[in-house]
Parts: sequence; C-alpha cells; structure tokens
Amino acid sequence: MTKYSPNEADANNGSTYTAEFLRVKGLAERGVANAQHSLGFMYFNGQGVAQSYELAVVWYRQAAQAGLEHAQYNLGVMYQKGQGVEQNFEEAAAWYRLAAEQGYAAAQYNLGWLYAKGQGVPNDTLQAMHWFSKAAEQGDAGAQNNLGMMYDTGKGVPQDFKQAIFWYRKAAEQGYARAQFNLGLRYDNGQGVPQDVGQAMSWYRKAADQGYAPAQFNLALRFDKGDGIAQDSQKAILWYRRAAEQDHASSQFNLGLIYDNGQGVPRDEQKALDWYRKAAEQGHAAAQNNLGLRYDHGQGVEQDYEQAQFWYRKAAEQGFPGAQYHLGLLYDAGHGVVVDHQEAIFWYRKAADQGHLRAQFDLGLRYETGRGVPQDYRKAMGWYRRAAEQDYVAAQYSLGLLHDNDEGPQPDCAQANHWYRKAAEQGHTQAQFALGLRYDNGMGVPQDYAQAHHWYLQAASQGHTRAQFNLGLMFLAGQGVRADAAQAWMWLTMAERGGYQTAARYLPNAASRMDPVQLAQARERVEMLPG
Repeated sequence: MTKYSPNEADANNGSTYTAEFLRVKGLAERGVANAQHSLGFMYFNGQGVAQSYELAVVWYRQAAQAGLEHAQYNLGVMYQKGQGVEQNFEEAAAWYRLAAEQGYAAAQYNLGWLYAKGQGVPNDTLQAMHWFSKAAEQGDAGAQNNLGMMYDTGKGVPQDFKQAIFWYRKAAEQGYARAQFNLGLRYDNGQGVPQDVGQAMSWYRKAADQGYAPAQFNLALRFDKGDGIAQDSQKAILWYRRAAEQDHASSQFNLGLIYDNGQGVPRDEQKALDWYRKAAEQGHAAAQNNLGLRYDHGQGVEQDYEQAQFWYRKAAEQGFPGAQYHLGLLYDAGHGVVVDHQEAIFWYRKAADQGHLRAQFDLGLRYETGRGVPQDYRKAMGWYRRAAEQDYVAAQYSLGLLHDNDEGPQPDCAQANHWYRKAAEQGHTQAQFALGLRYDNGMGVPQDYAQAHHWYLQAASQGHTRAQFNLGLMFLAGQGVRADAAQAWMWLTMAERGGYQTAARYLPNAASRMDPVQLAQARERVEMLPG
C-alpha cells in the first residue's frame, strides 16, 4: 500500500488540507487519472477529509481503470487486505498484474508473493521467481531479499548460496532489515561466504538496531553463550528484552531461563514465571513445559496439577519430549488426571522414540517388571540399550543386570561386565560393587584382586556397605592389597555402622592385629569420617 509521506503541507493547518482536497476532487470528477489516484490517497489517509477506505477504493478504481499503475497497485493492496472491499486475492492478483506489466516494482513484488503463497493464483515458484526478479532488478529490496531466500533454499531454482548472498547483500545495503539478518546468518554458518563471526555480528546489529526481533535474538544468543565473542550477560539481556518486548517467543523463554538461573541478574522466580508464560501463550513448547514444571512442583506458584497437565499437554502435542514424559508421569500418579497407565505408556513411548533418556529407561523398567504391559525382557533390554548407548548410567547398570541374570533372555558375562564398567566409570555405586564382585570371583573375567579392590574402594567411598565389608576383608587377608589391619578395621566398622551386621564378626580379628595406639588411631579416623 502506498503510504503517506510527510511533506511541506504537514506543517499547515487543516484548512490547507481541505482546500487541497477540494482542488483535487474537482480535477478527479473531470476524469483526471492522477487526481483520482490522489483523491483515493486522501480518503485512505484521512487527509483533508474523513478517512474512508470505501471511497478510497472508488477513486483508486477509476484511476486504475484509466491505466494508472500506482492506482492499480493500491487497489490490489486494498483487495489483498480487505480494506474497503471484501478480501479477494484473485482481484488483488489481477490488479497487481496490470501494474506489474507496466514495470511497477512494488506490484511485481506483491504478485510474486501471491504466486509463492498460492493466493488468488496457483502456487507457482517459477512465476514467483519471475516477478521477484523483475522487481529485484529495479532495486526493490524486499524482492531482492526474497530472491536471495529462493536461491538459499533451492526453491524454484537450483540452490546457490553465492547467488543468495549476492541478492541478500543488494537488499541489506539498502537497509532492508530481514536481508541484513539473512546475510548475518550466512556469515554465521559459512554458507556462500567464509565463516566470519565479526561480519555476522555486524549484520545482525544493523538489523537489530532497526528493531528486527530475530536479529536481536541472535545477537543476544551470541553474547549469552560467548560464542566467538566475549560473553556479556548484560548485553544478552538487553537484546533479549528488546526482542521479547516485540513478542519474540524464544527471547521471552531465554529471559525466563536467565531469571530462573540468576544469570547476570538476581534470581527472580516471579519474573522467570512471567516470561515463561508470555512465551508459552505464544505456543513456545519449551516454555510450556517449564510452566508445567512450575505448577507440577509448586515452584513460584501454588501447586496445581491440572494447570501442570494443561501446559504439559500443550507442549507434548507439539512433540516436545520432556513434556511428553512429564505428562506420562502425571497419568502414572493420577495427578490432575485419572490414573491411566496405558496413557502414561503412550506418552513415555512418544518421548522415548525421540531419544528422551528417562522415558527410554522407564519403558525398559516397565517391560522388565510387567507394570502396565506384559512382561518382556527382550523389549526391556531394547529400551535400556537405547538409553545406555547415550550414556544414561541407570540404564547401563540395568542392562548389565539383565545380562547377568542366568534366567534372563540373553545371559552374557562379557556384556554384563561391559555395561557394569560403563556405569561404574560414571560413578554408579551399584555397578562399581558389581564389577568389583566379578573381579573378586573371576566371573566372566580373569580373577583379579587388584581390580576387585579398585572397584570396591570406589563403591565403598560412596557408602556402599557391602563394598565396605568386602574391602575390609581384602585388607584383612591382603588380597589385591598389602594386609593392613587398621584399614580392615576402619572399613568393617563403617559397614557395620551402615547396617551390614555381618561385619561385626570380623572386627575382633582386625582389632587383635593392632596395638592399642593403632586401634585408637583407627577409631579416631572413623569418627572423623562423614556420616
């Protein structure tokens, strides 16, 4: 739509506008096409007369029918937007075409958009390309940007990043914010140009300074992560806020995270909640999930399972795996919904199929125990394996246990040891003990007391009482380690205090091998230990 541009008459009073309106109206009524167009413009903007889209259409039409391309274009816009007439894309396309064929760049651009969207004309990328090219060659920045996007995505033309860059730059150098952003992206990703963070930031900044929210978000993201530039939380917050205030959902979500974690600002649960809600109400799935978590756990709000279920479902139906898993938990527990284990499994599976580790593990546990599904060890192993191969430690241990079970579907000492080790190396106490036990007894591995001692020590140091007991016996017998009665007494005492009463039977033996001074020192060391 042609937009009113301030001119010298703006400084004059209303009588000047009225006089001009009367002059133009007289010419228009005598059939002067330019005056008809100007009169339509006056009605559209309420310049010298009460604003009326309907009368604007009347006069634009008369000028358009006389062949005036500006009027044809403006009439097309009125039909496209439904201003003063019922919205009609076919009519819009017809008027745009008349102006476009006269070389009017803005009409060529708009006609290209209609072909690109299939509005009022068949969806036709070749025709869209044709009209965008016509307008772009006349210097229309929007058309240049769209032409760049078509080369960028290979839509209607062979993908060509260099041509995309060429057209983006043409538009960007005219100050077209979206092209500046797109050019920044290309420098960011090194597509069509050498990767250059400095250039990316420069183009993002140009677009951001014009208020283009996606550029503000990308600028904020760079400062937030310190990716290729110095990390600066304050600048990140500044640009996130500018975009967030334009309802940019990802910026609102990230501001929520910043206030949630107290990153560069005092931690503020209420502000975090407010930004999550703004993003969630725009359909941002991660924000919906986080809002669900707040209601689920009563964090910053009164606990409300129905609200938790509402927001989890919003995100889950968009395919957000964390929300799918949490929705499953609500169905399992009957929080905010009627208990329904089948529905819980449905959502666990949705999340698990997307790689959600806890959902994969929980599905494995379901099939292992037969809770809500027929017991099926092979399916249990399948789900455990998917999580275990992503280093989910609980799944690695559970997979080791299933392979360790002689009555299981696939007893395999080597596989049991493999998965125990994977979990043990991540600090899983039970896996460390299991691995120690296997080396101690030569189960699927050559007997190796030194390795047994190593893994018992790892588990014992984390409070595993059986490992403490076995470690005490090794120090007592000198297996895999030099015999040391004081160490034996210390570990046996810790096992007993932890509830493993068998250890008490061996304490007198250890004590008898120490003199009173050594025993006192051992007792002092135990008393100093935590717990």
